[in-house]
Amino acid sequence: MARVDDYINAKKISAEELSGEPFDEIARRSGYRLIENNRLKIPFLNRVYVVTWPGFEFEDESSEKKDVPLSEQVLILHYLAAKGEKKSSGRWISFREIPGAAFYYSAFVKRAVDPLKKTFGKEAGLFVKAAKSLNGKAIEAGNAGFEFNLFPHVSLQLILWEGDDEFLPEANILFYDTIGDIFSPEDVAWLSGMLVYRLMALTR
Repeated sequence: MARVDDYINAKKISAEELSGEPFDEIARRSGYRLIENNRLKIPFLNRVYVVTWPGFEFEDESSEKKDVPLSEQVLILHYLAAKGEKKSSGRWISFREIPGAAFYYSAFVKRAVDPLKKTFGKEAGLFVKAAKSLNGKAIEAGNAGFEFNLFPHVSLQLILWEGDDEFLPEANILFYDTIGDIFSPEDVAWLSGMLVYRLMALTR
């Protein structure tokens, strides 16, 4: 589990790196739209953030003005800083197929796959309801499957097979084949968990 200090340092490093780049280039590369006063509007999960340049401060655009979690800030900054290939060939890959992901596989399962199975494994209808409320796009896979576009060039597919008296629930999470050019395996594990936990929160 990352400590708050780790997130603070990670944000500082990314913000300093990005502050040396032209803001219009960051916007072009990331696929986000520039708005007035050197700001980007960034929808993420079911919230919308405004990010300012060159300080890279985050503000929740909603009327509640909630704090923006540091973990989400770091992931968004890592996405903005990514310079690798972002255009997917249309092929979906598993977490194990991401270069260097083997070391983080157990963390990925613990943060994302297991909670997905535990919460929705015997209630696919609940998964469908939560996924639709998070703008998931239904796909033909498993007993229920949805695709989520979390960043302009990053999509995830969550697939659920319901369990019964004979079989245990199963779940899988797939990614665009370019995910490893954008995020580290650790970031992918965190991102997957954020999506699953946001879906879980929508059931309460």
